[in-house]
Amino acid sequence: MKAAFFTALRTIEIRDVPEPRLSGVEDVLVAVERVGVCGSDVHYYLDGRIGDQVIDFPATLGHECAGTVVEVGAAVTHLRPGERVAIDPALVCGQCDQCRAGRENTCRRLRFMGGPGEAPGAAAQRYVLPAANCFAVPTSLSLEAAAAVEPLSIGLYAVRLAGLEPGARAAVIGCGPIGLSVLLALRATAVPARVYATDLLPERLAAAERCGATWTGNVRQDDVTAAITRAEPLGLEAVFECSGDPAILDAAQRLLAPGGQLVLVGIPPTDQVAFSIHTMRRRELTFKNVRRQRGCIAPVIELITAGRIDPTPLLTHRFPLVRISEAFQTVAEYRDGVIKAIVDMTADP
Repeated sequence: MKAAFFTALRTIEIRDVPEPRLSGVEDVLVAVERVGVCGSDVHYYLDGRIGDQVIDFPATLGHECAGTVVEVGAAVTHLRPGERVAIDPALVCGQCDQCRAGRENTCRRLRFMGGPGEAPGAAAQRYVLPAANCFAVPTSLSLEAAAAVEPLSIGLYAVRLAGLEPGARAAVIGCGPIGLSVLLALRATAVPARVYATDLLPERLAAAERCGATWTGNVRQDDVTAAITRAEPLGLEAVFECSGDPAILDAAQRLLAPGGQLVLVGIPPTDQVAFSIHTMRRRELTFKNVRRQRGCIAPVIELITAGRIDPTPLLTHRFPLVRISEAFQTVAEYRDGVIKAIVDMTADP
């Protein structure tokens, strides 16, 4: 079978590797058919690292994926061959203190698909993983939408973590796939009265409007902090920082009302960030860090199926496996209005 590997910075090779086989009674063999290019994948592609997570070449890649069940272990009862599945890429131990406390996303022995030294990446035509990580999707859901379930689940988890009251006002900073996922989740929960969205790219702001933003501002053209402050002089209940830009933190704090929440969703490229402790202290602000997602895969599938979340604005580009390098370079350079690139593991060149 074919699998993709990082072999150097900005270099991806497709190699022939042995097909995996079932080894446990609770495992599932999946034919991986779609893989999304995530911003974290692009960090590894460009820099070979995210913080202290450094890849050793060659390294497998990818974690946003969907496919079709090929074979199930003897103890698997909720899945059958031929079913299409969305996949949770976080393989947890289920036994540590975090798992027992219901915090699987901070499992002490978590292995993430495509994570350095953790689990193999998803960009392979076959994959064996625990059945608990596979979620059946209805036939009405496209494979592209199923591959987008994982980033959408991060958006839903961030919104749940904020716990906003009805009528709350919020802002989303950075309208890439994760920021748009937060927007979609905010609108699906019918909580906020108004949602402000900012970005550097006009095509992403247009997507934000389609995803439910009530106001958008281009950081390159406008003083968006001043504009939002004029519209909301008492401040916002929550700001979701999805850009990963450390320089944004002070501006984000200034948008918040006393008692407000800054929800950190984006991944900064730096090891340390700075912010005004006095703004945080005087306004009694809360900073919340989002670590992927917890318990949101199935709810996202239900929300898409019910028509309350439409992932279409995210799914802008598609590439066959043989052009996976082009997919990564397109995302890395923000080419052609790309938001989410999907790699078709089955397509011909």
